[in-house]
Amino acid sequence: MKKQVYNPYLPLNEYVPDGEPHVFGDRVYIFGSHDKEGGETFCMLDYVSYSASIYDLKDWRFEGVIYQAKQDPDYKNRKYMYAPDVVRGNDGKYYLYYCMSGDRGVGGYHGPISVAVSDSPAGKYEYLGCVKYPDGTPMMDYVPFDPAVINDDGVIRVYYGTQYPFEEEDDFFSNEENIQSEMGMFGKNREEILDMARKDSVMGAVMAVLEDDMLTVKVAPKHIIPYKVKGSSFEQHPFFEASSIRKVGNMYYFVYSSMQNHELCYATSAYPDKDFVFGGTIVSNGDVGYKGRTESERLNMTGTTHGSIISLNDKWYVFYHRLTHKSDYSRQACAEQIEILSDGSIPQVEITSCGLNGAPLVAKGSYPAVIACNITNGNMPHGSNKIYSESFPNVNNEGEDRFISEISNKTLIGYKYFDFQDNKSLKIIYKGNAKGTLRIFQELNSSPCGSVEITPSKEWREGFSNVTFANGTAALYFVFEGEGIFDLKDIIF
Repeated sequence: MKKQVYNPYLPLNEYVPDGEPHVFGDRVYIFGSHDKEGGETFCMLDYVSYSASIYDLKDWRFEGVIYQAKQDPDYKNRKYMYAPDVVRGNDGKYYLYYCMSGDRGVGGYHGPISVAVSDSPAGKYEYLGCVKYPDGTPMMDYVPFDPAVINDDGVIRVYYGTQYPFEEEDDFFSNEENIQSEMGMFGKNREEILDMARKDSVMGAVMAVLEDDMLTVKVAPKHIIPYKVKGSSFEQHPFFEASSIRKVGNMYYFVYSSMQNHELCYATSAYPDKDFVFGGTIVSNGDVGYKGRTESERLNMTGTTHGSIISLNDKWYVFYHRLTHKSDYSRQACAEQIEILSDGSIPQVEITSCGLNGAPLVAKGSYPAVIACNITNGNMPHGSNKIYSESFPNVNNEGEDRFISEISNKTLIGYKYFDFQDNKSLKIIYKGNAKGTLRIFQELNSSPCGSVEITPSKEWREGFSNVTFANGTAALYFVFEGEGIFDLKDIIF
């Protein structure tokens, strides 16, 4: 069987969220944060990178640790590096932009944008300095956070920012609680907060132009979209964080995470610094919005998202991440093929298991259960900067065993898509205290194709079913009916 790739597309013990893909030469490099498997907070590990040939997205090469948090002078105060971006400067060197933070994001809005440099996109990078004004003072205007950088035909542009709805309230100037929240969150004094609020806001998506030294501000930052979105095209999907910028032909595509905090959206403009108009949602890590799906119908635990779009070998893709371990702190890199239509629009795509494979996965051999793109009990939570204690199905691990955990009555587990060819049997590897029936479907609300009887077992054991699959491309669904909980490690055709 030919080599395949599935979501998540990196090794299953790797957690690289906030992915920014960039093509340098004939390889695509993925740069992102680095979560710890089962971590206690965001971005606990040093930056690593992976790369693949633009002609073979099934073979990702580990480039190693490219930059360490301890290289930043502010490491003693804030130990974690958040979502980075990389750009090639006019001097041919590669520049890494990032911000530092503390536990659970504390202090993440208080520092400057740091910069590191390397002769190679794969590093290693060395600390260079922070984005600063010509007099040497760090650029702290607005909220330096989630930087994105583009070399726009020789012009170096950095985009950044975050946004909360405090100032959309009519009583903001008399609402001391909201004023104090902003002051504490962003490390700014009352005068800064109120003065900017009268003009627009310290929050929102902004852009600055840098000198060729990649550090010094040449054109001061300004909003690229208004903070106050009521009555605008952004009203239903306001900017929250995760700035990313791409130029497609003569149009600028600003990709961002909306305040819904589970979807990557985009806006377009003929200009890099103004007139952006909301375009739509590209992908949601719970498939919310896809074919009208509501938030209460989310197909996974949802939560933070960050990523971007890229053209690889004449096809367009969106890179994003999913959540595991019942938290926002263990996020894995995923990708889907997308389409940019002739009018410039990007239709929302569904999340799948086959991702970068370019075709459905072959229904042959063994697959890790954790490549499921849909994991739901019908009442999945939305992540909120914590580790959940309540029971619900999730991707988890014990040592080198990785599995879908806490499967209970009415849990649905879905894989999209497989290519079925005369399959007559299906096995699973599972363990737990559950007792019941795991029904197998290619289409929901249809007759099952088979079933596995689940019985209690403290050790991994095999369950078997004869199946009557229709040949061709289809989803694979499991729905459990019974008592107790169990874990699912492998599915074997």
